[in-house]
Amino acid sequence: MSTPVLEGITARTVSTERLTTRILFSGPDDGIPVLFIHGNFSNATWWEETMLALPPQYRGIAPDQRGYGGADPNVKIDATRGMRDFVDDSLALMDHLGHERFHLVGNSLGGLVVWWMLADAPERLLSATLAGPGAPFGFGGTKDASGTPTTPDYAGSGGGLINPGLVQSILDGDRDSISDFSPRGIMRRLVWSGGQTPAREDALIDAMFRVHIGERELPGDSESSSNWPYVRPGKWGATNAMSPKYIGNLVERILAAKTKVHTLWVYGAEDLAVSNSAASDPGTWGPTGRLPGFPGPEVYPRQPMMDQIRKMLDDYAAAGGSYEEIAIPDSGHVPFITHPEEFNRVFHKHLDGAYKQC
Repeated sequence: MSTPVLEGITARTVSTERLTTRILFSGPDDGIPVLFIHGNFSNATWWEETMLALPPQYRGIAPDQRGYGGADPNVKIDATRGMRDFVDDSLALMDHLGHERFHLVGNSLGGLVVWWMLADAPERLLSATLAGPGAPFGFGGTKDASGTPTTPDYAGSGGGLINPGLVQSILDGDRDSISDFSPRGIMRRLVWSGGQTPAREDALIDAMFRVHIGERELPGDSESSSNWPYVRPGKWGATNAMSPKYIGNLVERILAAKTKVHTLWVYGAEDLAVSNSAASDPGTWGPTGRLPGFPGPEVYPRQPMMDQIRKMLDDYAAAGGSYEEIAIPDSGHVPFITHPEEFNRVFHKHLDGAYKQC
């Protein structure tokens, strides 16, 4: 079944050497390319309004990443490569479309793809935008701004953290209930902000039901651990790929890259998904008693995600890069959806400034 798109958006199935997937396009064919990378539990649909709002000289491009939406379900995510499957897919797509350089924008999981692109192929980027991004050390299992592992086996990160109630709700097609672990309930509680409901909430929720479900997709596999919360990352799927176990020397590679890219970090000031006390962080859940056996915050503290992002960008600037930080008041994890005017104002200024410098 095809996914409806807004007027002004064109959807095409595109095959590269790595992946066949649905791609959304906006703007002129010969426009300056802007590549949008979506987050977890979503797909390219989430970027449609942002694409349509681009100034007329830009060409918006938004793929369904592998594991999501219209991507070939037979192509899996090798989590042991970290974000490299997503990075390589993005580069193959832009090669296929004939774009040597492009602006890159990522939200949440897509923000992790931006971090990896700054290490692997910064020379391809005209600019980078971290829009409510994940921390450079991924999600779960680290305890300070430098990304020090909380336990030697990275317990508390990976596929075992995904609540099975949410997965079952997706499998059951529960589009309407507003419970703690229903898709709509989670979006309203953790992703939208201040009680704001997007005008196209139904279409955005529908993207969650197009996530590929399974042990090699989402939630992915997991392994038991002797360390609280007694699960450690497996080897398949996006959630495992976000584990700090698989980042390797990412930070060092970002800082050592010869090409540095001006980066915009824009986020919602009330983001509950990525913060120093993220709602889904085991270190946040532990004190509530919902995860039995919590050893205490001195053993398993909350992951300071915002501190990690800021330290990474400060170190990046000290190494010759540059960045701008913008917090959008009263906004949550997706300010480009809930506060489009405020987001687009700073985003377009960033794009135009980078373009004029080229």
